[in-house]
Amino acid sequence: MDQLIYAAPAAGVLALLFAFWKTNWVNAQDAGDSRMQEIAGEIRTGAMAFLAREYKVLALFVVIVAVLLAGSNMSGENRTPMIAASFVIGACASGLAGYFGMRVATAANVRTTAAAKSGLSQALDVAFSGGSVMGMSVVGLALLGLGGLYVVYTTVLFPGQDNLTTAINALTGFSMGASSIALFARVGGGIYTKAADVGADLVGKVEQGLPEDDPRNPAVIADNVGDNVGDVAGMGADLFESFVGAIVGAMVLGLGASVIAEGDIGPVVLPLAIAAAGTICSILGTFVVKTKEGGNPQHALDTGAFGSAAVMAAATFALANALWPESGAEVGGQLVQAQDVGIATVIGLATGVAVGLITSYYCSMGKGPVNSIAGQSKTGHATNIIAGLGVGMQSTAMPIIVIAFGVVGAAYFAGLYGVAIAALGMLSTTGIQLAVDAYGPIADNAGGIAEMSHQESNVRERTDKLDAVGNTTAAIGKGFAIGSAAMTALALFAAFAQQANITGIDISKPLVMSGVFVGGMLPFLFSSMAMKAVGDAAMDMIEEVRRQFREIPGLKEGTAKPDTARCVDISTSAAIKRMVAPGLLAVVTPVAFGFVLGAEALGGLLAGVTVTGVLMAIFMSNAGGAWDNAKKSFEGGGFKLPSGEILKKGSEAHNAAVVGDTVGDPFKDTAGPSLNILVKLMSVVALVIAPLIALQ
Repeated sequence: MDQLIYAAPAAGVLALLFAFWKTNWVNAQDAGDSRMQEIAGEIRTGAMAFLAREYKVLALFVVIVAVLLAGSNMSGENRTPMIAASFVIGACASGLAGYFGMRVATAANVRTTAAAKSGLSQALDVAFSGGSVMGMSVVGLALLGLGGLYVVYTTVLFPGQDNLTTAINALTGFSMGASSIALFARVGGGIYTKAADVGADLVGKVEQGLPEDDPRNPAVIADNVGDNVGDVAGMGADLFESFVGAIVGAMVLGLGASVIAEGDIGPVVLPLAIAAAGTICSILGTFVVKTKEGGNPQHALDTGAFGSAAVMAAATFALANALWPESGAEVGGQLVQAQDVGIATVIGLATGVAVGLITSYYCSMGKGPVNSIAGQSKTGHATNIIAGLGVGMQSTAMPIIVIAFGVVGAAYFAGLYGVAIAALGMLSTTGIQLAVDAYGPIADNAGGIAEMSHQESNVRERTDKLDAVGNTTAAIGKGFAIGSAAMTALALFAAFAQQANITGIDISKPLVMSGVFVGGMLPFLFSSMAMKAVGDAAMDMIEEVRRQFREIPGLKEGTAKPDTARCVDISTSAAIKRMVAPGLLAVVTPVAFGFVLGAEALGGLLAGVTVTGVLMAIFMSNAGGAWDNAKKSFEGGGFKLPSGEILKKGSEAHNAAVVGDTVGDPFKDTAGPSLNILVKLMSVVALVIAPLIALQ
């Protein structure tokens, strides 16, 4: 047991070494001709410039919050400086993960294009290797930071059994730091990418009739930059804080096990051990992601992801048997055995896979929901949008039912601790899940570089094949993130209730019901702020792209170059300026509610925001994904109706589908994913302040 506390930081170091090795391998690949490198350089410069400006704003936020945390009085215990230190380390680790992932993604994109000249297999290797750096950087920094702090707190600063609660409570600051950075990164990245995407689509495609990623389109570089800041750095920060939140939530609930008082800390250490094992399984899974020329890259990615999950399921039982007390442990009045913990973890794994597959069904080309939207485009923009909204609303049913069964099943076997372990089980293979997801924007960028550098048609065909799979993996990744957010939020809620001495919440109390109502409203207000930010920024982008086509002679004909730097600056400025208000809403609201109205009212707030936040996230992400692939259904040979009629690319139906996709863009890439973090961040903030507002 004593040695196992080093498993998490050791696994973190291993993951970072693996990421370093993959980084060197990617950088050693052919970067293509001078034109390809020039385009890739513009994308890389724009992406890193955005991160630099974003991190300057976030650094100020981190300093202010750290000072407030250090200056607060946590029930007279000498742990507030450690909470503040944990907060800063968590924020820095999240930021570093995004930086590492962005650096490699913007190097892998052009190398994927160059590799596509040789074949599909080579291009997949480069794109997936680039994505694996993001995945392993996230889990590596999370485990090194969280596991390292646990070792320091329990062996140096707060040694001894009596100080275990103080040490674990100090770790909650790490989760809060990770969640804070994640929310700003998701919102800021989402605003950036969708402002550029909307401007590029509505003016470039619809008004000017240009193809995807045409170099004449002034917003196309900003669009490609946005793929990185939104879907690489943003998604990485999202899953970083989910991963950390699930571990911390389970550790806090582990403190409630009866054996802790008798000196057996297995329930507290087990979450760290599971996360470490999942990281090793993820590393092993990356080696089986291979395909042949003419093969399906989706099968290769599925083999790696599902194979890792299968190995992890077996490893979980071994860890539970090794760490869980032989006679069992009483958690929340329920006697829990080692096999119960193992079953709860597997339930979490199965729930994550199921939610991802359901999401894939609603968002994949050739499937019923997407085809129905494409077919409705025949009668215009309005029917396309109505159909997309209907699909998005319908898509909430099955994931919620699966999540509900997962929660009930995990709780049946291991109580609320089982729910927390199930959430961690779902996230245990985050390393390869994120690698699969980050692969998508790299492949998308590779296609853009191929188009803008005028590569041969077979190169673009290969990158398009990778990109088509990337759209599906992105949809599955969003479903996975939403499912994990729901279960992680419930685990954090249970941890908050334990720390605040809440044994039950009576919704008949006016203060509690008021909290539920306000909490239920917050995802709508938050989403409106994010959507309005995208709309305002998109207006500026549209006007700028129109101006350039109007004022730059020869731009449409291809004899003059667009001012892409101006479009990049518009997206960057809009994202930095407009990400602050939604982020502050998530941090300030639970603090104000908790201190003014008390712990039970704050519990009601968390219940309301969790329910509507998860539902809204599913609805918006799936509707946006379905609209996106409905638009793509018209590309190539056109969309074939059941009657046999073919709706061609460039037709009015296709234009309607483009508009629908434009509406869905901020749904799936800005507001929807950000809601995952809103739900978890508010729960983490509540957990951090719980000792101050605990019921006596």
